[in-house]
Amino acid sequence: MAKKIEKKIVGYSVVDKNVKEQAKAEVVQIGEPLERPDHIRGTTYKVKTPVTEHALYITINDVLMNEGTDQEYSRPFEIFINSKNMDHFQWIVGLTRVMSAVFRKGGDVTFLLEELQSVFDPNGGYYKKGGKYVPSLVAEIGEVLEKHLIDIGMLKSKQLDEHQKKLVEERKKNTLKKIRTSLMILDFQKTVSYVASVKQKQQF
Repeated sequence: MAKKIEKKIVGYSVVDKNVKEQAKAEVVQIGEPLERPDHIRGTTYKVKTPVTEHALYITINDVLMNEGTDQEYSRPFEIFINSKNMDHFQWIVGLTRVMSAVFRKGGDVTFLLEELQSVFDPNGGYYKKGGKYVPSLVAEIGEVLEKHLIDIGMLKSKQLDEHQKKLVEERKKNTLKKIRTSLMILDFQKTVSYVASVKQKQQF
């Protein structure tokens, strides 16, 4: 295909095709993925939520880094989620494979916590035991991962100060108050509807 040159030529150079193809073929790897050892240890967490009929069993396997040295530590290597409930099977398999790939790549994996815990279910979340609100099932998986990272020492435990505890209690009270008000309104509407239907029947 011919190309028209509209500007004045001020210089030129010859491009070596071999050098150009070699430059394209060079791929820079940030880090080598971790290899799976023959023996690996893991922890399984049982999670029962109001949005799933059956419990989820989340297994996180860890690999020991710098074994036998002063810098020895554990880090997550792979994650599996099993359940009798097959409704979420497809996206759970996809999510765990991506998470496992991130674990094996090495580096900081704590960014996954914020990404997972910020996912909200359009149908609404639920409250766990103790009154903690969970916005989605994905966020629940993020909380399990956070607990695991704290247990193996990759993350420091988050403790709420007194001010934060008061805010949580106030929000909990306000939420419960709204729920009670909604239930009272619903009961009142049902009562009005029932009385109206009784009067209508008496007229006939």
